[in-house]
Amino acid sequence: QVQLVESGGGLVQPGGSLRLSCAASGFTFSSYAMSWYRQAPGKERELVAFISSTGGRTTYSDSVKGRFTISRDNAKNTMYLQMNSLKSEETAVYYCNAHRYGSAYWGQGTQVTVSS
Repeated sequence: QVQLVESGGGLVQPGGSLRLSCAASGFTFSSYAMSWYRQAPGKERELVAFISSTGGRTTYSDSVKGRFTISRDNAKNTMYLQMNSLKSEETAVYYCNAHRYGSAYWGQGTQVTVSS
């Protein structure tokens, strides 16, 4: 059974940091590219960051470049998103996604609230 379980969300003040994790099981994690998405209330889901299956290539949306870092540990079947200098407009549910050749899996999401 495929599972992607996000954790690490919560309430943080503007300018603060959080580290999200995505634990994968039920598929060959190291064969899948991974991404983080987010969806704010009333908005469409948007791509935040991408990492290739080996971790050798990463890309970021312009809005988070220089503040967020995506990484993965294939030995632990886990992906991470280090988020620094968070802004209030980044309040959203953050989802992890695994994808490979037309096959895609989603986690249930973790809430990140940036507020003072």
